[in-house]
Amino acid sequence: MKLIKIACSAAVLAAALTGFDASAWEKAGDKIATEWSETIDTALPWNVYPRPMLKRADWLNLNGLWQYAIVPQTQTAPAEWQGEILVPFAVESSLSGVGRRVGDNEALWYNRTFTVPSAWKGKDVLLNFGAVDWACEVWVNDVKVGSHRGGYTPFSLDITSALKAKGENTLEVRVTDPTDGGYQPRGKQSRNPKGIWYTPVTGIWQTVWLEPVAPKHIESVHIVPDIDRNTLSVDVVPSVNEKGLIAEVKVLDNGSVVATGKAIAGETAEIAMPADVKLWSPDAPNIYNLEVSLLDGGKVADKIDSYAAMRKFSTARDEDGVMRMQLNNKDLFQYGPLDQGWWPDGLYTAPSYEAMVFDIDKTKEWGFNMIRKHVKVEPALWYEYCDKNGILVWQDMPSGDSGPGWEPFKFYEGQDKIRSAESESNYRREWKEIIDALRNNPSIAVWVPFNEAWGQFKTKEIAEWTKQYDPSRLVNPASGGNHYHTGDIIDAHHYPAPNVSVADGGRVTVLGEFGGIGMASPGHLWSPDRNWGYIEFNSPAQVTDEYEKYIEKLIRLAKTVYSAGVYTQTTDVENEVNGLMTYDRKVVKIDEKRVRDINKRLTHVLDK
Repeated sequence: MKLIKIACSAAVLAAALTGFDASAWEKAGDKIATEWSETIDTALPWNVYPRPMLKRADWLNLNGLWQYAIVPQTQTAPAEWQGEILVPFAVESSLSGVGRRVGDNEALWYNRTFTVPSAWKGKDVLLNFGAVDWACEVWVNDVKVGSHRGGYTPFSLDITSALKAKGENTLEVRVTDPTDGGYQPRGKQSRNPKGIWYTPVTGIWQTVWLEPVAPKHIESVHIVPDIDRNTLSVDVVPSVNEKGLIAEVKVLDNGSVVATGKAIAGETAEIAMPADVKLWSPDAPNIYNLEVSLLDGGKVADKIDSYAAMRKFSTARDEDGVMRMQLNNKDLFQYGPLDQGWWPDGLYTAPSYEAMVFDIDKTKEWGFNMIRKHVKVEPALWYEYCDKNGILVWQDMPSGDSGPGWEPFKFYEGQDKIRSAESESNYRREWKEIIDALRNNPSIAVWVPFNEAWGQFKTKEIAEWTKQYDPSRLVNPASGGNHYHTGDIIDAHHYPAPNVSVADGGRVTVLGEFGGIGMASPGHLWSPDRNWGYIEFNSPAQVTDEYEKYIEKLIRLAKTVYSAGVYTQTTDVENEVNGLMTYDRKVVKIDEKRVRDINKRLTHVLDK
C-alpha cells in the first residue's frame, strides 16, 4: 500500500514547526513497551496521510512536540506551560512523554505554533483532528474557531479568517474528559483501572493536520455498492449549497477508467459497473479507485481520491432452515478475535503505522477472516488496511453511561436503562458520527450499538434506527444481551468454552465472545502481581491444545446453530493475560500453524 509522507529532515522539520528539540523527549513511566516505541519518530510521529477515503495531495502534519498544561477547569488559560507533550499520544500514555492523569475538575491545554505554506495563498485552510477525547475547544491566534464533543470521530474547522497574513500562527486546544464520571462513550476507560477496565485516555490521540481547499470543495462522499443491480451509488456533498455544481465520479481498475457517472452535487450519481465486475471478499479484497471531482461552470473546483468495493452483506436461511450471514449472497462463517486496540506505550494510539497494521497482519496470518473492534473506534487508516487486505469488521459503539441489570441467557423483559435526556442525545449524536465516519469502508459488515447491557437503552429503537440509517450492513443490537426481538442478529457470550445459551430461529445466531485462555508471560506483564484471565495455562502448547478443543466444538455448533464467532482476544491488555499475544506484542502465545489450520477449517465450515 502506498503511504503519502512528507519528505523532509525530521529534526529540521520538527524545529521549524514547533520550536522544540525532539532529542529532549523521553518516554514516561516504567511500564512494558512495544519494540516500535524504541524507534518512534519523535520529530513527526504518524506522518502518514490520515484520511484515505477523501484524499487530497496537499497537507501539513501538525503532530510532534507541543506545549501542555493541566490546570483547574475554572482557570480560563494556563498561567504557564508545564512541559512538552508528544502529539498524537494521550497525556496518560508513556509515549506522550507526560504520563499524567487529568483530574475530575481539571482541563488539559495544548499550545503550538505553525506557519501556513506560501503556496496555499488564496485557498481556505482546514484544521483537521482525527480524534480528541472528549470535549475540546480550539483557538487560532486567540480567536475561537470551534469546538467538538466526541472522543472517537474526526472533525474539521475552517480557520481561514483567524490566520495571520504572514508569519507564525498560534494554536491552542482545551480538553476536558470525565472518563467514567460522565455519560459519554468511553469504552473500557476507567479512573480505577483493574480487571477488564483500563487506563483513561484524555486529549488528542489521533493526527492533527492542515489542508488547503478551494472555497467550493467536497465536504464528504457517501458510497453504496449494489451487486444485485451491479451499480455503485455515490453522493457528493459540497461545502456550499449552490446551484450549478456538478459531481463527476470516475471508477478506475488498475489505473484504467472502467465506469463514470455525474450528478448535480447533492444528488446521487448511480454508476453502472462493468459486466465482469470484481467482487470484494476476504479471499479476494478487490478495490476500485475513485476520482471524484466537483465541477463549477465546467471547471474543476476540487478533486479528491477515494476507493470502493463491490460487496453485499445479508442474511438467508440455508437448506436446513438455519439463518446464516451471507457475503455476496453466499453463506460465510465469520470468525475473528475480539480486538481492544490498546497499546502499553500509546494506550489508544499505536506507536506507529507499522505497529498498528502488525495486529491486523497477525490476525490474517492466524486464519481469521474478521475482527470485532471492541468498544473503540480506530483511525481511518486502520479500516483502510482491513479494506485492502480482506478483513471483515464488526464495529462496536464505545460503551458509556451505566447500564441496567444484565440478563445474558434469556430474552429480556425488564426495563432498559433510562438515560438522562442529555446522555441519550449525546449517544445518538456520537453513534451517528461514528457511522458517518466509517460507512464508506467496505470491510465493515456489522454495527454493534450495545455490548452486554453497558448503557443499553431503547434497544429496539436504536437497532431499528441503525438499520434504517445504513441498510447495507447487518445490525447486532446488543452483543451478549440484553436480548430483544430486533435487529439481524442475536449474540451470545459464553466463557471459556463455546456453548449455546440463547438462539433465535428468526435471526442469525452468533457467539459474540468466548475463549479468554490466559497465559502470563514473565517480563511482558503490565502488572506482574495482578493478572487475570478466564482460564490460565503455562505454555503455548497447553494454550493451543485448549484452543483447538474450543474450535472443534465451535465447528460442530456452526453446522446447526452459530453463523459467526469471536474469540477473546488479540492481545493481553493491561491486567488481562488472555491474549493470543502479549500486550507488548513480543511473545506469541500459540502455535501459529496449528491455530491457522483449525481457524481455516472453521471459516470454511459452511462452504458448499
